[in-house]
Amino acid sequence: MGGRSGAGAGSWGGPPHEELLARAVVRTGGIDAQDRARLREAAAHAAGNGTPLRELIDAYLGALCRTCAPSAGGAGGGCAVSVPVPAQVLGPVRDVAVTLTEGYEAAHRAAIRREEEIRQAFLDELLHGAGDLGRMAEQAHRIGFRFAGPHRVAVARAEAPFSAADPATRYVEEAMASGYGAGESLVAAKDGMLVCICAGSGASAAEHFAEHVRRSLARHPRIAVSRPRPGANGVVRCYREARETLDLAHRLAVSGAVIHASDLLVFQVLGRDRAAITDLVATVLGGLERARGGPGPLLHTLTAYFDSGCTNTVTARRLGLSVRTVAYRMARVRTLTGYDPTNPDQRYTLQTATLGARLLNWPALPLQPSD
Repeated sequence: MGGRSGAGAGSWGGPPHEELLARAVVRTGGIDAQDRARLREAAAHAAGNGTPLRELIDAYLGALCRTCAPSAGGAGGGCAVSVPVPAQVLGPVRDVAVTLTEGYEAAHRAAIRREEEIRQAFLDELLHGAGDLGRMAEQAHRIGFRFAGPHRVAVARAEAPFSAADPATRYVEEAMASGYGAGESLVAAKDGMLVCICAGSGASAAEHFAEHVRRSLARHPRIAVSRPRPGANGVVRCYREARETLDLAHRLAVSGAVIHASDLLVFQVLGRDRAAITDLVATVLGGLERARGGPGPLLHTLTAYFDSGCTNTVTARRLGLSVRTVAYRMARVRTLTGYDPTNPDQRYTLQTATLGARLLNWPALPLQPSD
């Protein structure tokens, strides 16, 4: 056989097309187990060499056409046989096409599994920060991920845990691979969450990831995005920060599907010295426990007051109260705590204590005094 088909047979490592197909045509029982094994082997070689399946099928069926064509005066040699094409020939033809497709798809699935295993191993090693940088750089090159430079990490959590076989995971992986620059992101399921390592200091890849997570089948997902950091160790820190941001957002009942670590940075700073923030809350806001009905209503009003830019009118509108009621509650806060929310010199201390109360979930949880 000449042309592309002949060249393909050599590169695929399969048997000559005409020889195999001539036997299939003249044999009443069609192709046998040995023929099927050879076809699957040829298809696997084609898949490994990146030959499109349509070219593989075209080459073999083209050989069938030449096999069934009458020889010119019996000359020409080769494997061509001068036979008509009866109905029973369609069975072997179908068997050849189906067997080639099965072999090709099996090899393709195996290649995908190997690629997924490599990606998962690389991501695990990268996020744990204990791998050899040289080997990890080679793995990154193999999977086409940009390893150098700064990175962000986005982490998604939903009602049902993410897994490698989850349709939502597949959707996000394919969307990121097709809709964003090659090598710019690495997506994989880990510990029930969906993790995306984004190359570069910009937030566009992480935002792209968050958008596709929300469009997926995942129910009520929440996504946290870290700040950018350089180097492999930076990826580890980004991953931890994103996970901590998710946990912190849950504790603070932060609204919104996407939370940036930078938006909760003040809470992270406060949380690093729990004893100090506990003392601050107890000292500044402890007097609210003497209020009728407990500290909850006044603390809720105080939080809304700071979130509203320290304006009684906006606070009243947000809480569905009258401006007079808000003013009365602010006066009660001043009386019970000794700090005036309208005084700029005292406002910062009071607001910091209010943030600390949210962090400690006070007064729902009692304050644990420091030693």
